[in-house]
This record gives sequence, structure tokens and C-alpha cells, in this order.
Amino acid sequence: METARAAGCDLVIGYGGGSALDTAKAIAALLTNPGDLQDHLEVIGGARPLSRPGAPCVALPTTAGTGTEVTRNSVLASPEHRVKVSLRSPHVLPRVALVDPELTLDLPPELTASTGLDALTQLIEPYVCNRANPMVDALCVEGLRRSARSLRRAVEHGSDLAAREDLALASLFSGLALANAGLGAVHGFAAPIGGRFPAPHGAVCAALLPHVMGANLEALRSRAPASPTLERFAEIARLLTGRPQAEAADAVAWVRDLCASFGIRPLRAFGLTGADLPSLADLAMQASSMKANPILLTPAELLGILRAAL
Repeated sequence: METARAAGCDLVIGYGGGSALDTAKAIAALLTNPGDLQDHLEVIGGARPLSRPGAPCVALPTTAGTGTEVTRNSVLASPEHRVKVSLRSPHVLPRVALVDPELTLDLPPELTASTGLDALTQLIEPYVCNRANPMVDALCVEGLRRSARSLRRAVEHGSDLAAREDLALASLFSGLALANAGLGAVHGFAAPIGGRFPAPHGAVCAALLPHVMGANLEALRSRAPASPTLERFAEIARLLTGRPQAEAADAVAWVRDLCASFGIRPLRAFGLTGADLPSLADLAMQASSMKANPILLTPAELLGILRAAL
């Protein structure tokens, strides 16, 4: 930020993955607003609203995962506080998003898998969250179709431009979906884990996704058996498997099997131990993403998810 201000920059170009784009968004916003970053951050800062539109920001994603090129917040890590927090405002939204699947052709298989599973998470969570709405439904359904047919193909054949285009659009749709509905427990966990451990966001989401889906299904069946969200899980299963007779549990199995085939690492690979789980569960309960989860999960259920993902 200081470098951009000293140089008199009036335009910021973000090129890279989600972290690079979030950094560019924050720099652009702070170029035109008084104070420093700490004044405006949530949780660890003053949470002062941005009063002016940021400098024009052009976002060019080189991964297909976060969809941050179309969201109104910039997620930033604070190593000092061991948290990830947001700079959140309509003024953070990039002026232009250039989504070109050719920029993702050289992405290695492991990163293609983890970022693609992040986008998949961001299509599933808004579709079943308690703020779901018809506009978001349309984005999620189309994104899920594209992810289902192309994620494995892109991981195994990275030069397949049609598969890369599907994933780029799925990621874009996931960003629009989360911005207009919400997320859920996967991202409720991902924020504190990402702040306390050297764990890439997409890899954390991938490790958690099947276990959160399973816990949500079990909780809905036991405490809200009439919930229409159960049918939404069944529709996700039909979209992912391509089978008209698929049931909700098939969605969990499909995601679990996909993660296994990609060699998704468990959370312990990033330094988490059993001793860390209670505090992470407590922090997750306070996360903003957790508020949109389709059902309130109990502390025991949250611990069970973490133990299963460990």
C-alpha cells in the first residue's frame, strides 16, 4: 500500500490466485481512503467503513477457485493475531474482472484439485445455506454441472481448454453465489484454520467438505426432517453423479471419493493435532460463514467434523 501511494498509482492490477487478488483489492481501496489497513479491518481492527470508492482495480485470476474477482471483501492474514480477517465493503469490488481460462492451463494437478474443490464448496454451501435464493440457485446449479463434468478432467489433463473453461466459470459463479447468499461450516472452519496454520485455503476446504456435508445431512435428518434443504442435497447428488435416482447421501459419497482420488491431504498434514480441535471449534462457531449454515451444528458435531478431517 505504501509503495502504491508513494508512486501515485491510480490503477491496480491483480494477477494471480485468490491471495494476490485480495491483496490488489485491498491496496486499491486504501489508495483513496484515509487511514491505514488496521483502521478498516474486521475483528482485529477498527472496522471503520470505507467512505470512498477505491482506485480502479482489474482482477485477472490465474486459478479457478475463490471467485474473489467478483466479491466485496478482501480476505487478509494477520500472522501477529493468527487469524484471517476481511476488509469488507462494496468499494472493494474490482472494477473489471477478466476471467480467461487460458491463464489456468499451467496450474499443476494438486492446485487444480484444491482450488477446484474450493469452488465446488462455494457452489454447494450457498445452494443449501439458509439464505439461498432463486438467483443464486441458478448460478450454483450451472456451476455444479460444470464442476461435475470437468474437475477430474482438468486435474488429469490440464491442457484441456474446455475443462479449464468449465472450472473458470464454476469459480466465477461460486464467487457471485457466496456474495449474494452466504457460505457455511466449511468456510466457518477454514477461516480460523487458515489463520493459525500454514494451510492453503482450498486444501482446507477440500479436507473438510465431505465431512461437513455428512454432518449437515445427519443433523437435518435428526432435527429437521421436514427441511426442504434435504431435497437440495438430493438435487446436488443428481447434478454431481448425473443419475436421476441419486439420493442426498450420494452427494457426500461422490465428493468423498473425488477427494480420495485426488489424494487430498487430511488436516494433520498442515500441523493440526487433536489438542487444537476444541479451540478451533469454538472459533468456528463465531465465524460469520457459520451463520448461514443450513442448520445450527452443536459443539459435539463441530468437533466430530474436525476429528474426521484430521
